Amino acid sequence: MVANLYRFLVSEGHGDVSSGDGLIVCYAGDAVAREPVFLALCRDRSSAYMSAMTDTKLAPEAILSKLLDTCLKAGATDADASLGKSEGVSVEVRERALVGIERSESEGVSLRCFYGQRQASVSGSDLTEEALDVLAERCIMMAKAVPEDPYCGVAPASDLVTSPPDLDLTGDTDISNERLEQDALAAEAAALAVEGVQQVASCGSGWSKSERWVAASNGFSSYRTSGYTNLGLAAVAERDGAMERDYESRMARRLEDLPSAEEIGTIAGERTVARLGPRKVKTQTAPVIYDKRVATSLLGAFLSAISGPSVARKISFLKDRLGEQVFSGSVNLIDDPFRVRGLGSRAHDGEGRAVSRSAIIEHGVLTKWLLNGASAKQLGLKPNGYASGGFGQNPGVGVSNFYMEAGKQSPDEMMADVGEGLLVTDMFGPSINPNTGDYSVGVAGFWFEGGAIAYPVSEVTIAGDLPSMFERLVPASDLEFRGSRDAPSILIPDMSIAGE
Repeated sequence: MVANLYRFLVSEGHGDVSSGDGLIVCYAGDAVAREPVFLALCRDRSSAYMSAMTDTKLAPEAILSKLLDTCLKAGATDADASLGKSEGVSVEVRERALVGIERSESEGVSLRCFYGQRQASVSGSDLTEEALDVLAERCIMMAKAVPEDPYCGVAPASDLVTSPPDLDLTGDTDISNERLEQDALAAEAAALAVEGVQQVASCGSGWSKSERWVAASNGFSSYRTSGYTNLGLAAVAERDGAMERDYESRMARRLEDLPSAEEIGTIAGERTVARLGPRKVKTQTAPVIYDKRVATSLLGAFLSAISGPSVARKISFLKDRLGEQVFSGSVNLIDDPFRVRGLGSRAHDGEGRAVSRSAIIEHGVLTKWLLNGASAKQLGLKPNGYASGGFGQNPGVGVSNFYMEAGKQSPDEMMADVGEGLLVTDMFGPSINPNTGDYSVGVAGFWFEGGAIAYPVSEVTIAGDLPSMFERLVPASDLEFRGSRDAPSILIPDMSIAGE
């Protein structure tokens, strides 16, 4: 494979190519700088993939059909499968110059088959007919040998989506390497232009796109294209020998939906400089405001607690709270799978079931668990469209575009109201007890007094218990849709703060 790839690169005009020990490096630029701009690791012959040399003899739909048919003929009672292709390019710059361009491509198939209440999963990247036959045979042999799982199975045909919506998830058709380099250099220059920034530690941009075909023996099939572009950097500032670091990064389906490179670079630079000269605070109890950049961490803790598998195993501090008031009446948590160009949007769940926009917390009340087919059976409930992954693997549970609705006050107004407290802008290694909700996390940010930022702080730990934090939290008005989980800044009226 390495020899073939070496000849391919040379034939394409990449004359300055070296190879050895399964590693191929293609150089660009002058002979002195010799900056590597293409790396291809081919040590694993079974998983290496290059589109110029792929020997795929069947169309994706035919591959999935063949796998399902082979399993059923070998005695499987059901089966599901997926085939995925992806490609992407990433560009890195440093010190106002291009450091490297890396391109990645992959292709693979996953298969899950059922033998009664037994199931097994396999995956591979060899898509020749002979290899597909071997893959299916191994999967059914494994399924016959494993213990029974009373909760496994595919969705009944009556639950399946039949007319999925178009959510415009494809992304840009092509972004040139020159454009990626230009944007990365512009972001780096903007950060360096901020007074106090010493250097940009890392800066990169890129794009990725993928295709996924899924099919199951219950008659379900689907095709999805997905793409995104991203730009981000980390800046470093120094004062009196002490260095601070901060970042900004953005991702969107299309370039036109991203902020300008200059804006991203400036934000990273200003955040970094603002952290210079941090102080410690005294151990105390005080109001804490989570900046919107870190407020989504509380959403993640909540989602883990309402996960169907966690509730079924009774390892959730919310396991007995369905239908009860968990947040204040002003809080609504929404899952919206149909957001056009949303980073978490989807037309169906990981088992082919219908999805819908819904309020998981409605006026503070917990309305549902996140269920897939297996956890719904365990809990004696109906699946509700929150299966994730699946098709060739055991589905998990997850949301799509999940967010907390905005409140009425801005963060500045909140600070003015409470007078003094901690604004958290960065977090390090949260610790959560899933059974009790006991919570602590290392943070950095700013101390505010008289309703205004007073000075930066670091080496601080905040602690509380999530059930009472949820009951008392107040959302601010600065909600911004940036990812698949979004929240405005969040005020907790009082938390334990460990400092000096």
